[in-house]
Amino acid sequence: MEPNQQEQRLAADQDFLKSLNELEDILQENLLEDEAPLPEEQIPTQSPDELNIDLAAWEDAVADIEQYFESKHKKDPSS
Repeated sequence: MEPNQQEQRLAADQDFLKSLNELEDILQENLLEDEAPLPEEQIPTQSPDELNIDLAAWEDAVADIEQYFESKHKKDPSS
């Protein structure tokens, strides 16, 4: 593997991990916000279709992350 290609992969790996950490921080913030109960009149309502879209997006994101880690593990079995 050429050094430049290896550097690009390392940079992409670092960018991905940074984004993953940012996502984790956002999710933690959302969990903390969700713990505070809202008065009944402020509780947002969503249709089942909106909930399914969000679930599908999360499932796609999880699948992408799993695929990334699997491909990384296959390419670099020493880690």
